Amino acid sequence: MWPKSRATAISAASPDGARVFRRRQPRTTLQNAREFLYPRRGFRRAFSYLVHRLRRLPDQPHRIARGIFAGILVSFTPTFGLHLLLAALLAWMIRGNIVAALIGTFIGNPITFPFIATASVGLGHWLLGVDAPLSALYIVVAFSDAGGEFWQNVQAMFSSAPTEWHRLSRFYQTVYRPYMVGGVLLGTAAGLAGYAAALPLIHTWQRFRTARRDARSALVAASRQPSADPASGGDGGAGSG
Repeated sequence: MWPKSRATAISAASPDGARVFRRRQPRTTLQNAREFLYPRRGFRRAFSYLVHRLRRLPDQPHRIARGIFAGILVSFTPTFGLHLLLAALLAWMIRGNIVAALIGTFIGNPITFPFIATASVGLGHWLLGVDAPLSALYIVVAFSDAGGEFWQNVQAMFSSAPTEWHRLSRFYQTVYRPYMVGGVLLGTAAGLAGYAAALPLIHTWQRFRTARRDARSALVAASRQPSADPASGGDGGAGSG
């Protein structure tokens, strides 16, 4: 009789095998929100993983740096839900590395979002001459209200309920358009800074990795070479004499 695996044994010991791998105490909504804003293992682990992935990308340094530029630029725009798609598209257009672009979008995260949004909308207000409240909370509430009103209007198109677009128009004029204008400018500046910082680092790392690989290959090749036999060399000399 074959021994049972650990998972099988645990499932067999439990009256409901599907529940074995669930949490004993399900997370509350507050705990889920806290885990999203600040993971239990911290952002340091996630950042280290992203750097590790960038270091192992098999592509030319300038293409990887272009991808990073594309990802950072897009993360400054208010196109939430489309950042990955737009970053990949922009990287393809400028002949950058698409994977690097996807990694670059992680510049926009729950920690940096309040600063990015406030700075982008503030710059847009200044450039467009818009006089409206400016705070991270106000921007979040404005996007939430606009999303709710948009779906209500979509549903109203298929019913007898009236559609109302005036609040969406105000949202576009006071939040979305300034966010887009300021975000593109700040994102371009941040993306160029990321490109300038990443390019020499990627060059240095790839040269170091190539030198280390060549040294390892030379060491393996040297270890596989047959060693000379002193006795056979002596006999050959005696025979020729």
